[in-house]
Amino acid sequence: MKEIVIISGKGGTGKTSISASFAYLEKEDAIIADCDVDAANMHLLLDADFANPEEFFSGETAFIKEEDCTNCGICASVCRFGAISFVDDNYKVDPLACEGCWYCSRVCPKETIQMQKQKSGDLFVSHIKSDSLMVHAKLGFAAENSGKLVAQVKNSAKKIAIEQKKKFVIVDGSPGIGCPVVSSLSGANLVVLVTEATVSGLHDLKRIHQVVKKFGIKSVCIINKYDLNEELTQEIQEYLTKEDITLITKLPYDEDFTKAMSKAKCIVENENSQLTTILKDSWKTIKDKI
Repeated sequence: MKEIVIISGKGGTGKTSISASFAYLEKEDAIIADCDVDAANMHLLLDADFANPEEFFSGETAFIKEEDCTNCGICASVCRFGAISFVDDNYKVDPLACEGCWYCSRVCPKETIQMQKQKSGDLFVSHIKSDSLMVHAKLGFAAENSGKLVAQVKNSAKKIAIEQKKKFVIVDGSPGIGCPVVSSLSGANLVVLVTEATVSGLHDLKRIHQVVKKFGIKSVCIINKYDLNEELTQEIQEYLTKEDITLITKLPYDEDFTKAMSKAKCIVENENSQLTTILKDSWKTIKDKI
């Protein structure tokens, strides 16, 4: 089983649409992992059924047992996050402000403060229209530890792939270079970098490649909407050559891309689109590389 992670240094490059297309092309031979847990949307393109939900807990939040509290105020005085305040004749904890550091529970003379596990999101194993399974998640409102949730998504996808003897795990990673991206890269066999012919596209491609290099993972690249600025495309290609990154393909700007998204479809479902042919060839090249 091989793990292919598709990432980009910034949002809006077409990363998820390309990931969904590869998933659709590989059909039942791949397990899909949507690791963009902060803004998951791959389920829209792959018609996920949100089966097998599982709650994800990470971190802790303080809780004051009001019936035992003497309102001494020591907890509020030591909280450096302003999470404890006096409301309606009782000290209360704001769960959104609490960092789960345990300090208030340590200093409470009456031991009335408990630390409770915090629900950070939900994880799903869904059936999708490519006759395969997708592991995806939704991070809770104002929840932290997205890197841990990404790790849970990946581990679940890899476990299913091994059990079902699948050839690939296709991972749609988060944009940027933060903790969720680092978590999605762990254990990857190949990274597909998706960029676009813009100034920010080139800038963020360089940033994310520096992260990938730290992991020592081989990377390849797809340039989306290359014909919007062919001068910048040339700069990107020169950078790829300098860094020994294989250019898989250059996708032209095509309104079929957005039309497919508006219908919640993968671009490769349209057999008449030129992009379908390019993406089919690209996926074959990527598999040959790995």
